[in-house]
Amino acid sequence: MPHPSADALARAEARIALTPDFPKPGILFRDIAPMLADADALAAVTAALAAPFDGDFDLVAGVEARGFLLAGTVAAIARTGLLPIRKAGKTPHPTASVDYALEYDVATIEASGDLTGRRVLLVDDVLATGGTLVAAIELVERLGGTVAGVAVILELVDLGGRARVPTAHAVFTT
Repeated sequence: MPHPSADALARAEARIALTPDFPKPGILFRDIAPMLADADALAAVTAALAAPFDGDFDLVAGVEARGFLLAGTVAAIARTGLLPIRKAGKTPHPTASVDYALEYDVATIEASGDLTGRRVLLVDDVLATGGTLVAAIELVERLGGTVAGVAVILELVDLGGRARVPTAHAVFTT
């Protein structure tokens, strides 16, 4: 998969909308929806997510919900399958589940299938504290897969997720 040009990526990054004080005061929310709506930006980001792992994966896993969108585009272009990683209660017959800590709560993700022998590229929108991605890595491994890589659109450096997911590839950092 070819690497997109620096200009194409700069245009894609410029499509990420900033919303102050959402979802609560003091938070600067980065909305990728305008970037996803732009065909050229979506193509550039999809290529940038997958390019470092070209040939190293045969399945793409996406974390609900924005990770689904990104994983789907990567899987289609790479001509691989897609594994949805869902929030608890959304998978009819989950094969495995993993709990992980949120700021003031615990969340659960789950998936179905036997990934024995599968090399999985894990895709999500943001690397923040790393909790969701650490749980997703554990989930893929519980299903018998090998995580070939972790790719995100945006890394929020100040939140320290890189310490928990040191090999993650981020298209953009802030």
